[in-house]
Amino acid sequence: MSKKPTISVVINVKNEAENLNRCLKSVKNFAQEIIIVDMHSSDDSVSIAQSYGAKVFQYRVMKFVEPARNYALSKATGKWIMLLDPDEMLPKSLKNELLKITQRKDVDYVRIPRKNMIFGKWIRHSNSWPDYLIRFFKKGMVTWKKEIHSQPETRGNGLTLMDSEKLSIKHYNYTSVVQFVYRAIRYSGIQADELKAADYKVKTGDFLLKPIQEFNSRFFAAEGYKDGIHGLVFSILQAFAIVLVYIRLWEKQGSKEKTLAKESFVSASLETAFEYNFWFTKYFLQEYSKNIIKNSFIRLRLYLDRLTKNF
Repeated sequence: MSKKPTISVVINVKNEAENLNRCLKSVKNFAQEIIIVDMHSSDDSVSIAQSYGAKVFQYRVMKFVEPARNYALSKATGKWIMLLDPDEMLPKSLKNELLKITQRKDVDYVRIPRKNMIFGKWIRHSNSWPDYLIRFFKKGMVTWKKEIHSQPETRGNGLTLMDSEKLSIKHYNYTSVVQFVYRAIRYSGIQADELKAADYKVKTGDFLLKPIQEFNSRFFAAEGYKDGIHGLVFSILQAFAIVLVYIRLWEKQGSKEKTLAKESFVSASLETAFEYNFWFTKYFLQEYSKNIIKNSFIRLRLYLDRLTKNF
């Protein structure tokens, strides 16, 4: 009778041949069982998985992975489960730490930092680090929701690893702008469907204010400017992804012809300008803290913006 595995690695895939070999190579001597749930890939994903001795199961094609998570987890027989995406890999130092955790009785699930590689660079700001995720857990202690990009439900005691590069999952997130745009188009349709089902009514501010809030939150508030041009481009693209959701929602609701009310447009535009100026001022004052004259003018500008914001 074969011994029950201590660790099962679970991966959902669809046409991931380009990434899967790297991912599976990183867990080869870590897990005693590899579970691959394939959504009818047309490339070599299945044969690559089988070459690593993985157990392969088929699942119907879905627009996103979350609905298939629980099915994949149900196929694992290990006491502990490591859930990975095909474009992720485990460094040796993280594997050693997780092996130590399997010996503990006071931990049921682990929050692990994730190192996001975007356009070939590790993005350390822009709301992309440490990007904690629950990916290592005892079987039965974590359940996934069906909504896109949803967080799992947990039971028992959690442990959060230190936000160290050595203890992080390496994620080859976006390798090109084209890939980002392709995913944004796909995800925006799903998110628009969810908003439509919730009977959300599109507002003028959704097209103006929400994308600038997304940009500000990443580039200014989360110090994306410290990631250089990568941070600027990534913040712009994330703002584009947000506005695309509401454009597609408008489209799904019939692309209804409607007069653009002057009051709502002006109000949303002023709010958008104020939002940007507020965060730019904080950035400016921080970066030019020693220049009293420039700081005085930028403070005056923000004060005038406050006065005219509600006119």
